[in-house]
Amino acid sequence: MPVYVVDKPLNLTSHDVVGRARRLLQTRRVGHTGTLDPLASGVLVLCVGDSTKLVQFMERDSKDYLALISLGAATPTLDAEGPILERAPVPDFSAGQVRSVLSAFVGPQEQVPPQYSALQVGGVRAYAVARAGGQLDLPARHITIHELTLLGQYADLSAAPRTFAPGPDGRWAGSDTGLNVSLPPALGDFPTLLVWARVGSGTYLRSLARDVGAALGVPAHLAGLIRTRAGRFELSQATTLDLIGEAAGLPDLSALPLPIIDAAPELALHLRQGKRPADPRQGRFAVLLGGQLVAVVDGDGERLTVVRAWA
Repeated sequence: MPVYVVDKPLNLTSHDVVGRARRLLQTRRVGHTGTLDPLASGVLVLCVGDSTKLVQFMERDSKDYLALISLGAATPTLDAEGPILERAPVPDFSAGQVRSVLSAFVGPQEQVPPQYSALQVGGVRAYAVARAGGQLDLPARHITIHELTLLGQYADLSAAPRTFAPGPDGRWAGSDTGLNVSLPPALGDFPTLLVWARVGSGTYLRSLARDVGAALGVPAHLAGLIRTRAGRFELSQATTLDLIGEAAGLPDLSALPLPIIDAAPELALHLRQGKRPADPRQGRFAVLLGGQLVAVVDGDGERLTVVRAWA
């Protein structure tokens, strides 16, 4: 079954998108490979039918974002959902000051998730407790931020670009021509940073906005977020949700960032059963890929499984 790359619209949860896809594709077996908040848009990868088995191998893919961080106001949700809990005047930061702060967040680190998140402690969702006026003790998570690039500084969100395009290196930036994006309504006239981010799995851009503001000495919130890449899939490949029923979808193999082995049916069966090849000549790939996950495709090129190949 195919994989679909959807441009998630604003004001829908990832679960909402899955629900609509189920109706449009007339199947219950739909899953996604990484949640996007309602006030975020961009790449949401949907796996359909047997492809749902691949979600576990794609959830940890790195992702790229265009993030708009508004300075001078903090919210309980850490984004533009609001309400504003704290305000403060914002100094006239130079681009060099902002870049210096951003560079300090690049690399492996510990990040405290938002209270308004789907994380569970003791079987209770954090957002459920937050909506009831409480807080959970959410432990910091180990994450990696690969790149943070300052693309612009603006007097407020309305002055930030709304049209973006990818460069030859896959990094997106504001452009006179390209893809038009929608952003949530601004909570006020707050100075805003436009940042391109490449992050590992589990990274919360809302938490990053909070932490960047703290490093600058001011409250901050995530005013807008566009995911431009998830794993192998770019925003330029995405279809609108309403047209997913007419889209052809992409083959399973295009979704897997794994080495691919074409195997005869007998060898593929043995690998599915966890057996080592009896003939060492058949197992030469296992020597090269000791301990790695590999995608094994039967001779017809259709039936696919993922195994761990050992030397």
